[in-house]
Amino acid sequence: MQNKEIRLASRPAGVPTLENFQFVETEVPKPGENEVLVRLLYISVDPYLRGRMRDRKSYIAPFEVGQVIKSGAVGEVVESSSPKFKPGDIVSGGSFGWRLYDVANADAVMKVVPGVSPTTALGVLGGTGLTAYFGLLDVGQPKEGETVVVSGAAGAVGIVVCQIAKLKGCRVVGTTGSDEKCEYLHRELGVDVAINYKTSGMHAALREACPKGVDVYFDNVGGEVSDAVLPLITNGARVVICGQISMYNSDEPSVGPRPQPYLLVNSAMMKGFIVTKYMSRFGEGIQQLAQWFISGQLKHAETIVEGFENTPNAFIGLFSGENLGKQIVKI
Repeated sequence: MQNKEIRLASRPAGVPTLENFQFVETEVPKPGENEVLVRLLYISVDPYLRGRMRDRKSYIAPFEVGQVIKSGAVGEVVESSSPKFKPGDIVSGGSFGWRLYDVANADAVMKVVPGVSPTTALGVLGGTGLTAYFGLLDVGQPKEGETVVVSGAAGAVGIVVCQIAKLKGCRVVGTTGSDEKCEYLHRELGVDVAINYKTSGMHAALREACPKGVDVYFDNVGGEVSDAVLPLITNGARVVICGQISMYNSDEPSVGPRPQPYLLVNSAMMKGFIVTKYMSRFGEGIQQLAQWFISGQLKHAETIVEGFENTPNAFIGLFSGENLGKQIVKI
């Protein structure tokens, strides 16, 4: 068997281009002790990977130029040296290389939830769902009747956040980048107000949508959308910083309204979080998410791009909003 992989060819300047990626033919690796050889079926492409393409300190080490890119994936076990897995098992893990075949430690992968599409292990029943679950419930702590604003509401995390907020009895306002996505948020997810930030004056639209202010702001986007939300936060509001996709491709930090005065006068909290800090509670999160999903209370949205060779294109497409929900590559 011949293997293929995708490496970081150069560090992007601004929005990544195809020239930043390199396809290389390699040998299929052999699993060592307590390892499994996996044939990848689906690859997750996520905005946070853009940060790993910078030579800059962050919560996770950057990719080196010439190194294979890694992200979450689902695959079929081909060979196993662990009693936990056998050939044919479908598993998911958070750090597979962008390869046709990859080796993983048996302790770093898990079998997908039976009876549902395996791609849910990358979305609503995987890292995406867990990010929404812990970010909203542990950091945001929404209460029934409160107003929750979600930026990037039609993205992978945002869709789950909107639904959990509705399950908790909140009024939900979502911002997104197209009328079609606004319609989806309304029709399919029951979001109370959906705002197209590309065609609406954000300050006026948010004031109208949130007449009693914003109690919880789940921020996936940053930038001008967040600038419009902050003046509306209520006393005791919680601002959850999950992502800042509007600024991931900027070489220089942007300067907007400073948040401190809004936080101070409202005794409000702004907190960033990384979902891996909740690893000891992942079982709890998956159990609840699966219960909601199987009962039909939680919906899953995904955009699937066909073909391993299109993985870089699928990743680049994240920054122009091509995806509804989770962006996934089908090998």
